Amino acid sequence: MKSKLVSDAPSAQVHVVVLDSGEEAFGALTKFANDAKVTAASLTAIGAFERATVGWFDFASKSYRKIEINEQCEVLCAIGDIATGDDGKASLHIHIVLGLSDGSTRGGHLLAGIVRPTLEVVVTEAPARLRRRKRPELGIALIDPAATA
Repeated sequence: MKSKLVSDAPSAQVHVVVLDSGEEAFGALTKFANDAKVTAASLTAIGAFERATVGWFDFASKSYRKIEINEQCEVLCAIGDIATGDDGKASLHIHIVLGLSDGSTRGGHLLAGIVRPTLEVVVTEAPARLRRRKRPELGIALIDPAATA
């Protein structure tokens, strides 16, 4: 993984993070966010995976139903945010649409993706702190705008 700060404006720092073949995207982006001490940001990404796992949230079971994509796929759209979780570490929430070789798509929450050949991510950091808190009644953690990180 390589990254570059492309804007250091007080209103928004912009990082470009480029992942290489073989890197696991969700883990690498979480590491980047922790290392860079990102506490509030949005992100977008394009690129491709050799395989990926996305999730569909099932409210009845309060868990993600895993959808495995075991083939090369294009990252057509990835959008998400970064906040601070209950554990004080970076908490990522990324939705993704993947294009398959026949033109069909799969999408959901990005749970894992092995990059091939690259994933280009733009992280726009805000001069703020966002806190993601576990909501037991829903079974997921959501950003709480009233909370402090």
